[in-house]
Amino acid sequence: MTPSNIVSPQSPPATSAVEIVTTTPPRRRLRRPPARDPLAFRRVRWVGLTLFLTDVVSMQLALSLGTWLRTLFDMLGRDSGLQWLQGGLRRGEYGSLAAGMMVLPVVYCFQGLYPGYGLTAVERLRRRVHTVGLVFALLIAWDYAVVKTDPSRGVLVLTFLFAVVLGPVFEAFSRKLLRMVGAWGMPVVILGAAKTGELVTRVLQREPELGFVPIAVYDDDPEKWTKDIAGVPVLGPLSRAKKQSKICRTALIAMPGMEAKKAAHLSHRLPFARVISIPDLVGLSSLWVSSRDLGGVVGLEVKKNLFPRRNWMLKRSLDYVLGVHLFIASLPLLAVFGLWIKIVSPGAPALFRQPRVGFGGKTFSIWKLRTMYPDADERLHAYLENDPEKFEQWKRYCKLKDDPRVLPGIGRLLRRTSLDELPQLWNVLVGEMSLVGPRPFPHYHLSRFSPRFRTIRRSVLPGLTGLWQVSGRSEGDVNVQELMDTYYIRNWSLWLDIYLLARTIGAVLLGKGAY
Repeated sequence: MTPSNIVSPQSPPATSAVEIVTTTPPRRRLRRPPARDPLAFRRVRWVGLTLFLTDVVSMQLALSLGTWLRTLFDMLGRDSGLQWLQGGLRRGEYGSLAAGMMVLPVVYCFQGLYPGYGLTAVERLRRRVHTVGLVFALLIAWDYAVVKTDPSRGVLVLTFLFAVVLGPVFEAFSRKLLRMVGAWGMPVVILGAAKTGELVTRVLQREPELGFVPIAVYDDDPEKWTKDIAGVPVLGPLSRAKKQSKICRTALIAMPGMEAKKAAHLSHRLPFARVISIPDLVGLSSLWVSSRDLGGVVGLEVKKNLFPRRNWMLKRSLDYVLGVHLFIASLPLLAVFGLWIKIVSPGAPALFRQPRVGFGGKTFSIWKLRTMYPDADERLHAYLENDPEKFEQWKRYCKLKDDPRVLPGIGRLLRRTSLDELPQLWNVLVGEMSLVGPRPFPHYHLSRFSPRFRTIRRSVLPGLTGLWQVSGRSEGDVNVQELMDTYYIRNWSLWLDIYLLARTIGAVLLGKGAY
């Protein structure tokens, strides 16, 4: 492949997102690195209390905002059309509602959210929303059937809306602060230093939100005792793992090739409060898997959430409900950006469309704000012919950090914030795209992926944003893109979509990883 035969779009996708992990071949170690003392792991017992108090503050703030907004509606008068939210609180009602809000952190405690080690961000969001919905439904029912006070009912509705948003936001901020000060995480040991053990160790280090910090690895192979895995020492045979039970409550068995009887015996004799066995099920869903007791036989139920028609309709409903409002709100921005583009680069339209592969392999036209010069192809060819290093970057990422085709000012702004993709909200409304899903790449980009992955992508609608956009963005090569898009398709749920939409806001505002 040479620069002269590169097929380039007039404006390749400037997708959204953040943070990725790239791997490099491990260097050969000539001697054993200095081992760190596992007993030196810093255990912070007040992490759960910190998260509890964070929720207390966020829920009380939600109540205060709900009360204030209710009062504001009352001041607007009956002409506001919000009569059902008008009226003031009676004396003593605010204190009763404030006490009622304390139920939420208590229920969160029983839901295992304090500190919530081992729970993904999507699972924490699901538990929170379910809890808020249930508690507020009971409070509103009690208010309607027993207390029978219209004012507090309106405050409860508004407080519910604030609680759904503020709870996860405050929690995410608090967890980030805990990670910054080194207080987040619990120690775990890994049993097995082979390929699976190495994979689990690296994944836990790459996903600090889970809170599982591997401090030691054990394996019966003597050749591995003088090595380490990603800086975590292999401290000896499996029989020595029990020594860590005084500081570790969790052990992960990462030996899928072990005989069933031996694995069961090992699990029973380990003195850890929590033992997690890692099966050899690479390629299956991992987010929505549950165990089943089949008459004494353990089975794993894998839910293919995008197969049931009701889930498909739920996803499309979310697209339309949010898409209509977002499209209307984007019209003023589109007008301003369109005028700016015409001023910087006259003689070509501010909008352009490009063929992309969508659901079922069908080709559709994607709309974008123009961020490149009209002669973008010629500029790209000339640039790559004179710079072999940039040519290699293009081959790996299908993107360039210093792209000579991008318009100055407006072009770089749109691509860094991904606002050049706002016209694709129209593609969402006409059913060609979804708000969340794998990005619809041009043909030259798709050709870099394996045929199997291209088939998987065609099974869902392409998205305006997705897991890769908020986790890798332009810094992720095609291997990272394939890994993350496959994970999303196999583990889809409404909670995952909501989580990714929320993270997209931060990714766009920060502009991290985009160019």
